Formats: sequence, structure tokens, C-alpha cells
Amino acid sequence: MVGVTAAAVPQPRAENEPAASAVRGRRSSLAIALLAGALGAALVLLATSRKWAEGTAFVAQGSLPQSAKGDDITGLPGALAVVGLAALVAVFAVRRLGRVVVSALLALSGAGIVIGSVLGASDKAALEEKASKVSGLTHSPIHDVAYTPWPWVAAAGGVLLLLAGLLALGYGRHWPAMSGRYERAGTAGTAGRDRARRRGPAPDPDRPEELWKALDRGEDPTQTPARQEAERGA
Repeated sequence: MVGVTAAAVPQPRAENEPAASAVRGRRSSLAIALLAGALGAALVLLATSRKWAEGTAFVAQGSLPQSAKGDDITGLPGALAVVGLAALVAVFAVRRLGRVVVSALLALSGAGIVIGSVLGASDKAALEEKASKVSGLTHSPIHDVAYTPWPWVAAAGGVLLLLAGLLALGYGRHWPAMSGRYERAGTAGTAGRDRARRRGPAPDPDRPEELWKALDRGEDPTQTPARQEAERGA
């Protein structure tokens, strides 16, 4: 009997282990998605404000160095970073199908940032445009073109936003929503106000009609409620 009892004790713990592991996995996915999304958007916005390419334009007076920032080369990564950050916040404000749609938007924003950053890493159209303005020629060549690592930093930020979107698609249905508690509280408060409105104001015991009602019940309206309760107890 002792052996059977000892063998049966660990079973509830073993049954609860998968559920506890699932809860930990959901919490971990939420933390990773928040961190990856916020960090990814910050990296993209930082990288697009930095110099991506530089070169030399030759004019009649000599050579002039030219440089182009990420926003000069392509505005796609910066714009999608803002969209992705907004989608990351909106994931917790919607539910069910809305959460799936917003999560997909978050993932697509990250993918678009990666594509735009990789294409911009070797783009010299912005440098040639600046060279044309300096030289006054329609098509002015740019020489000694060099690229910085910032486009790849933006691409890394896009990968983080893509990861946050994939986590939201996979685990988002288990994440909490910001509006649920406030909706329940607002509904309860509204229901309470409606009940109080239907009941109307509390009766005034000094009004004549209330006095007559008290007399009909066999009560002395001149006594306080505490004294009436004492007399009933006696």
C-alpha cells in the first residue's frame, strides 16, 4: 500500500508540468517580441539617419566629396519602422482576427525593411543626383563610391521586427489585451449606474407620504430607526 501511494504522488506534478511549460513559453514569447520589436524599430530609425554612401563628384573647379544618408537613398525602411512600431503597440489593443492582421502587418514591415535596406546598401542614385546638382549636368558620374555598414544595421533591425511579427502570429492569441480590463470595469460601472437610476433616489422619511406609509406599517414615524429596532428586539 505504501509503494502504491508513493508512486501516485508525483503524477499530479507530472501532469501540471506541460501546462506550466506552456505558460512560461507564452510569457517568454511576449517578452522577446516586445524587446525585439522596440529594439528593431530603434535600430532602423537610427541607421536611416546616418551616412550610407559617399563618393566624389568632378566639376570644373575640381572634385567635391558627396555623401548620402539612408533617408536620402530610400525612405522605405524609416517609414516601415514607424508602421512596425505602431503595429507592435496595436497588437495588445485588438483581439482575435484583428490581432492576426496587425501581427501580419508587423511581420511584413520587418520584411520590407530588410529588402529596402539590402537594396539601398549598393545604391548610388542619390549620390549621382547630388553630383548632378553640383555640376549642373543632367547625368553627372560619381567616383570613388564607398558604402558604410549602416544599411546592414537597418537590415538587422528589420529582422528583429520580422521576428516580433512571427512571434505575434504564433503566440499572440495567448497574450493579454490592454482593453479587456477597462471594458469590464466600464461595463460594470455602467450597469451599476443603470440600476441606481432605475431605483431612483432614496425616500425622504420626513415627507408626508412617507409618514403615512410608516403609520400604515404600524411604525411610529417620530422615532429613529435605531430606536425602532431596539423596541422590536425587546
